[in-house]
Amino acid sequence: MNNGFIKVAAATPKIKVGDCGHNASEICRLMDEVYKKGVQFVVFPELCITGYTCSDLFWQSSMLDMAKSKLKAILEHSQGKELISVVGLPFLVEGKLYNVAAVIYNGKIKGMVPKSYIPNYSEFYEARHFSSGKAMENRYVSLDDGEEPFLFGTNIVFQCGKIKNFNFAIEICEDLWVPNPPSTSHALAGATIIANLSASDETTGKDIYRRNLVAGQSARTVSAYIYADAGEGESSTDLVFAAHNIIAENGNILSQAERFQNQTIYADIDLDRLAAERQRMSTFQPVRGMEYREIDIELEPISLEFTRKIDKAPFVPKDIAERDKRCEEILAIQTMGLKKRLEHTNCKNAVVGISGGLDSTLALLVTVRAFDLLGLDHKGILAVTMPGFGTTDRTYSNAVSMIQTLGCDFKEVNIAEAVKLHLKQIGHDINKQDITYENAQARQRTYLLMDFANEYNGMVIGTGDMSELALGWATYNGDHMSMYGVNAGVPKTLVRHLVKYFADTCHSKELADVLNDVLDTPVSPELLPPTDGKISQKTEDLVGPYELHDFFLYYILRFGYAPEKILFLSEQSFKGQYDRKTIVKWLKIFYQRFFAQQFKRSCLPDGPKVGSVAVSPRGDLRMPSDACVKEWMNRLE
Repeated sequence: MNNGFIKVAAATPKIKVGDCGHNASEICRLMDEVYKKGVQFVVFPELCITGYTCSDLFWQSSMLDMAKSKLKAILEHSQGKELISVVGLPFLVEGKLYNVAAVIYNGKIKGMVPKSYIPNYSEFYEARHFSSGKAMENRYVSLDDGEEPFLFGTNIVFQCGKIKNFNFAIEICEDLWVPNPPSTSHALAGATIIANLSASDETTGKDIYRRNLVAGQSARTVSAYIYADAGEGESSTDLVFAAHNIIAENGNILSQAERFQNQTIYADIDLDRLAAERQRMSTFQPVRGMEYREIDIELEPISLEFTRKIDKAPFVPKDIAERDKRCEEILAIQTMGLKKRLEHTNCKNAVVGISGGLDSTLALLVTVRAFDLLGLDHKGILAVTMPGFGTTDRTYSNAVSMIQTLGCDFKEVNIAEAVKLHLKQIGHDINKQDITYENAQARQRTYLLMDFANEYNGMVIGTGDMSELALGWATYNGDHMSMYGVNAGVPKTLVRHLVKYFADTCHSKELADVLNDVLDTPVSPELLPPTDGKISQKTEDLVGPYELHDFFLYYILRFGYAPEKILFLSEQSFKGQYDRKTIVKWLKIFYQRFFAQQFKRSCLPDGPKVGSVAVSPRGDLRMPSDACVKEWMNRLE
């Protein structure tokens, strides 16, 4: 099972200009090399059988005959392999020479695609030798008279029906550099992978432009883009070629060759991801009735040697500089959202419940930033600590220190007696520490915050994060409710980095020390009494590791992956950290809670979306509260 992935490669043989025999041998050698690594689709450079820099040798009939002869040798070598190879050569049709890509599978040419745009400027003078295939209507040709014909033309999509969502099309070098590349139409006609056979000479800075061009076109077409570039071996009379091979997927560079190395690069393309992204985008409109021909290739799926790196924290960039940039951007989005709400309501006061935990800390920091932008005194922020049965000295001390350091108005209300009275009123035994015991505390705190908001003419700022909302880990009409939830779009794994970023950049040692201690404190609702003065109730012991749940959340909501694919990706990403049994256990918990707790998300307070995934009922997640989880659980079983 390939789990929706296919392994691809871009390979640059070290050629000899005009030596078709040598070049074909190198191509065959690389075909064997990539096939042994599980590749099923490999792309070679433009005119690689002859060499791109043959110049007027393209007018020599012996050169063209030799290219055709060696193409046949490559065909013979391809027999018995579940591998599609795309190879470049010059090819005569009706007395005109074309720069073409031959699609080879199991001893046959499945089709041939000519280059559409022939550059004839600066160092390029291809029009001296080649005709444009753009005006050529798709027609059948053959290598020699009497041999099996194949389709020749530009508007072809090759379909590999036995591997779901694997459809590919081809453009050649300059085709990508024009204002409206053929690959745009190819993608709208159904191609999920675009192959580009190229011979792009190297000049200073061109590699950056090339990389951006490939990444941008893969994003625009929501496709995987395989760019195979000519390299060492081409003539250096006037130009140098660097074999700058690139594989991109929907705007992301998956693999890139070191220039001047003739390096073969590999990538596992996530075909499901591309299909899901296209399905989700209402503006990606396939064009029906386009004059495209479809060619079926009966490529059999083979066992995938999976090498793609799956990031265990999809919401958090690995690169520190990029992570800091992301943190600043998210804090700005949260801050501007709250600023707008305060401005619109002409509200100059805010009420925040502070527990000494991560979420309430982030909410207070965002509120302070919003007040700074509005030029409001921090004393307008009423920060309320509400110690209860489970509050520890550590979290209480951190909460008080943070409030005082930030210069907010401080209020402390111990909820223990009020909760005891309430439990007595409903006939609940105070020694029975069940969900009623816990939720009574959460609702008492929200009750107090709302009343303080009325008393101070302020707005209650919500603290719950997106991971808690996904799991329903919030007391309905307790910490679930607020007047604006600044953390509603932030997953738990990212909350930690936002607080850390603030600690590193706040220029206050006192505040930084408090924030770093908050970061070191276990995540807990602190609703059960402490043990020996320490937190006795750890959230991740109850609902599971947030790093797993955030991983599940990302792939379930962002791409709609099936349970078995999420399990596969989890095993790849958390190999050596969690075994299969543990992952399955928490994945089941996630699905059960995610479906059962939708009613809490259906009435969420307003809050800003900050990333590509959100659970707001007014935005990304329109889900019935009574949907059944049975089929998802059955697939996991």
